[in-house]
Amino acid sequence: MTAAPVNTVDDSEVAKFEAMAAEWWDLNGKFKPLHMLNPTRLDYITRQIAAEFGRDLKAEAPFAGLRILDIGCGGGLLAEPMARLGADVVGADAAAGNIPVAQIHAAQSGLEIDYRHTTAEALAEAGEQFDVVLNMEVVEHVADPLGYLTACQQLLKPGGLMICSTLNRNPKSFLLAIIGAEHVMRWLPKGTHEWSKFITPDELFSLITQAGLDPVDRKGFVFNPVLWTWGISDRDLSVNYVTASVKRAGSEG
Repeated sequence: MTAAPVNTVDDSEVAKFEAMAAEWWDLNGKFKPLHMLNPTRLDYITRQIAAEFGRDLKAEAPFAGLRILDIGCGGGLLAEPMARLGADVVGADAAAGNIPVAQIHAAQSGLEIDYRHTTAEALAEAGEQFDVVLNMEVVEHVADPLGYLTACQQLLKPGGLMICSTLNRNPKSFLLAIIGAEHVMRWLPKGTHEWSKFITPDELFSLITQAGLDPVDRKGFVFNPVLWTWGISDRDLSVNYVTASVKRAGSEG
């Protein structure tokens, strides 16, 4: 039996996103980069879930019967599409201000989503279990990445799937994600990210393995400044990237 994970919340990181909570659904607000990236994130997520659980994305409600956790759900940019695909969705966020924003937008959209002001550790300690954990752009904001990923592992049912995305740590990511996105383009408030907390793909794979999951895939999210669009790359993981990992059947924690 794995010991209950410690609290990995970084209060200063939570405060950053709570200050921007009201802008989650403003397409031209502080989360504009995330809205631009979201279709590419959803393409990867839905394909991975469909492949892992044998679902046909062309079917009506293809994710019916699956319980999905969106940890660090923000305003619900991923939780809402998962609900539309038929999943039973729990959206959790450590920033209390995000939850009413997400709840109001879901209600306006006619969607039933269980939004909670809580943490991965608290959910794990309560014995919650999910088929899928969406862990997108969160791990670079926590105080203890291994402890946090261990909590995510505990939240998965045996055979469950975790999708985890983050930012690589290298000179290119500093130039594009910090200088470019925060200082030049002003897509994000200055200080949104700390480059020292970025994680290389090899480091993340090692952390995921230590947490008790088996990494099965990784891809890059690549921005094309000419077409002004995002795409998925098999080779270019130099800035934004995403991973998929599974919890071995028979594994209890």
